[in-house]
Amino acid sequence: MSIAVSLRPSAIVPAMASPPHISVQGLGKSFPTTGAPAVALRDIDLDIARGEFVSLIGHSGCGKSTLLNIIAGLTPATEGQVLIDGAPVTGPGPDRAMVFQNYSLLPWLTVHGNVFEAVDAVHRDKSAEEKHAIVDDFLAKVGLAPHRDKKPAQLSGGMRQRVAIARAFAVHPAVLLLDEPFGALDALTKGTMHEELMRMWSGDAWTETVLMVTHDIREAVYLSDRIVVLTNGPAATIGHVLDVPIPRPRDKRTIIHDPVWTGLLDRLLYLLEVEYRQEL
Repeated sequence: MSIAVSLRPSAIVPAMASPPHISVQGLGKSFPTTGAPAVALRDIDLDIARGEFVSLIGHSGCGKSTLLNIIAGLTPATEGQVLIDGAPVTGPGPDRAMVFQNYSLLPWLTVHGNVFEAVDAVHRDKSAEEKHAIVDDFLAKVGLAPHRDKKPAQLSGGMRQRVAIARAFAVHPAVLLLDEPFGALDALTKGTMHEELMRMWSGDAWTETVLMVTHDIREAVYLSDRIVVLTNGPAATIGHVLDVPIPRPRDKRTIIHDPVWTGLLDRLLYLLEVEYRQEL
């Protein structure tokens, strides 16, 4: 199902004759109710190649975050399975890191402390000095070194999200899972965060594959190699998968003139506003 695509200028994505990095097989998720179980997801089959950036998009209630949580190991599937490098996902693991829309920072810890908490939990084989060096390195990468001793309440929303992204990258996950990470940010801050994410991802030797939930079609096209459109819930499934054949690196100043860009935006608008229109 996946296509071998060059994600980063220096990256080589193997042909799909190789096993996928993430394989979602026959996945379904139901939640108990007082009556019949509520079916959130059904018949989800999706292979993601190592090194791909894939976005999940669809209307509210279609199960995007539920699917992401299952891949993260935070929620069990009712049917089917998720494999990462061929091994079934049975719970959270250090090979995956997640960034949430609400930052999920510990308010009593400093910027440095929030990132160190994650690094300390994952890199148990490293000395305290090495762990602090990792934290300092990633805070510098997101431009937060001067703010290392501040608490989350002293930061803007964009700065808090930078802390969350630095924390995720600092544990060196093979898979980065993003649940609407920029949804609460203003347009200018969101654009800056897109560039920060791409810069860190392209330079990180560990984080290979990214799966992101978003409602923003421009964000999905700009960042992704493929966009997975889910049908409306309940019992949502994959409706369409769109390739994004726009070469990397991508420049927002020129990409808006690319007919592929405008064509993909038009296609996504049609799918979301016509084919999968959500009745109010």
